[in-house]
Amino acid sequence: EVQLVESGGGLVQAGGSLRLSCAASGFTFNLSDMSWARQAPGKGLEWVSVIRSGGGVFYYADSVKGRFTISRDNAKNTLYLQLNNLKTEDTAMYYCAKRLSSTLGVRAYSTPYGLYGYWGQGTQVTVPS
Repeated sequence: EVQLVESGGGLVQAGGSLRLSCAASGFTFNLSDMSWARQAPGKGLEWVSVIRSGGGVFYYADSVKGRFTISRDNAKNTLYLQLNNLKTEDTAMYYCAKRLSSTLGVRAYSTPYGLYGYWGQGTQVTVPS
């Protein structure tokens, strides 16, 4: 069974930093492209970043480019997202997800780099105004 457990969120002032983690199990992590997405209050799910299975290729949404860094440790089956220079508009629940070959009844979100699903409970990031 695929399991993704996000952690590391919190309350941080504007301009601050956080590092999110995602512990993966139930699938071959080092063969899977991974993604982070977020959902702000009252809004839909928005993809944030994608990293290829080997870790050397990654992509970012324009809204976070230059401030967020995605990485992975395939030996530890863990995905990371470093959030720097946080803004109030970054306030959201953050989720990690694995790439899907098809939806097959799994909730999924779309990125320019494929479909992703199986996200966990998420971790809350709050940047107060």
